[in-house]
Amino acid sequence: MKDVKLYVYHANEDDPKKCTAKKLARFKLVKLETNIRKTPKGAILLNPFAEKSLSKEDLVIAKKNGILAIDCSWKNAEKSFNFLDKINNSRALPFVLAVNPVNYGKPFKLTTLEAFSAALYILGFIEKAEEMLKLYKWAPNFLVLNKNPLEDYRNAESSKEVIKIMKKYF
Repeated sequence: MKDVKLYVYHANEDDPKKCTAKKLARFKLVKLETNIRKTPKGAILLNPFAEKSLSKEDLVIAKKNGILAIDCSWKNAEKSFNFLDKINNSRALPFVLAVNPVNYGKPFKLTTLEAFSAALYILGFIEKAEEMLKLYKWAPNFLVLNKNPLEDYRNAESSKEVIKIMKKYF
């Protein structure tokens, strides 16, 4: 299976010591971009405000153009997502729980690492998702805690099916 390129628009708005995106970049697992205008076009944008959910329907686009995450403060998130939404394929991640120390057990409050891991898992890149989670002691628990929903989302045929499945988890 062809690998998927991962990109992060990094706005430098959060604590650098807790930034999973910067650590991913240090280990060459993602390409970090600090200029929003230099982010890739046509990528799958992991956007919590998107109306369509990520599903295996997005695999071709992800392989061709990559997956883009935004690492910014939640206070400024909507502005960044609105700009990037116009040039990318926005997809929301379905219901999963965070395991990061700041938001443990909270739905949708994912680190960049958790968001990429969920997206990769749903698209069938399970080994890559597992590998990147090894960067933090707490991170492998993300797949343990979310195993059932992630498996169900991965096996769904479409965004509509993912949304139906998601409803049974919350």
